[in-house]
Amino acid sequence: MSVLSERQKDDLHKSILDYFFSAGFTQTYEQMKAEVPGMTEFAPDPNSKTSGLLVKKWNGLIRLQRKIMDLESRLSQAQEELSHLSHLPPGTSKRANPEWLPRTPAKHTLTGHRSPVTALSFHPLFSNIVTASEDTTLKIWDWDTGELERTLKGHTRSVTDCEYDSKGKNLVSCSYDLFVKVWNVENDYQNIATLRGHEHSVSSARFLPGDDRIISASRDQTVRIWSIATTHCIKVLNTHTDWVRCAVSSPDGRSILTCSSDHTARISNIDSGAAKAEMRGHENVVEVAVFVPSVSLPAIRDLVARVSLTLAWHLADV
Repeated sequence: MSVLSERQKDDLHKSILDYFFSAGFTQTYEQMKAEVPGMTEFAPDPNSKTSGLLVKKWNGLIRLQRKIMDLESRLSQAQEELSHLSHLPPGTSKRANPEWLPRTPAKHTLTGHRSPVTALSFHPLFSNIVTASEDTTLKIWDWDTGELERTLKGHTRSVTDCEYDSKGKNLVSCSYDLFVKVWNVENDYQNIATLRGHEHSVSSARFLPGDDRIISASRDQTVRIWSIATTHCIKVLNTHTDWVRCAVSSPDGRSILTCSSDHTARISNIDSGAAKAEMRGHENVVEVAVFVPSVSLPAIRDLVARVSLTLAWHLADV
């Protein structure tokens, strides 16, 4: 059985009392107020964060159960389809599933930011997404219903990036205000850390594998690695000669991939900072770079082979 913090217990008691009061269970409401320590002065407030919280959480749980059932059904279908792939001729696969591609109309249009939206991240467990905006805020949405759940304020300039950690316990954001912030999802998105050290706009911030460190990239031409526990910068990497637009870790956490306004993308050793590869060819700013998921490698090899074969045919015709 999980242990609730004192704050979580307090919110739970208030939300239960709020439900009893709104449902007309007056006797139960008064009895619980008398029995729960610290609740004798409680008065329902429609503007309180606990108002209607129990009903909202219950509806969220029902939606989550439906989502789990839907995912289980899709998983079963995918496993069945996968079992038939071995019987297909070499080089063929099933690519006609219409659910693999987005299609109109959109399920929801999320409106609320007052300026352009710069980044978003899906919660790994729940039906939430976070969006970052040039209006200095982050907003938390329920993508299943399209409802805005809360707005996070803490940055003073454009918020440029955001990401949930792998377990959905913390959220990281960064901004042109030079700061990287960590928000505790389980404690009402409280800002639990502000990481200071960059000398210019921070363009990206991501969790490293293990979720105990953060990597950030900045216009000050550095990449910094931070300890969440201490909030200290534990490493500074100088990988580029211009604004570093993005920095991400490899899945094993041994390498980092960065891209920059110097028109290059680079892979470096995360411990020593030594360059392992430099990719040139872009004629302008490289905004984003990512590691290809291992599950996509067979498809990419197939694509590269087809492009190489096509190129060979063209050369043969010259």
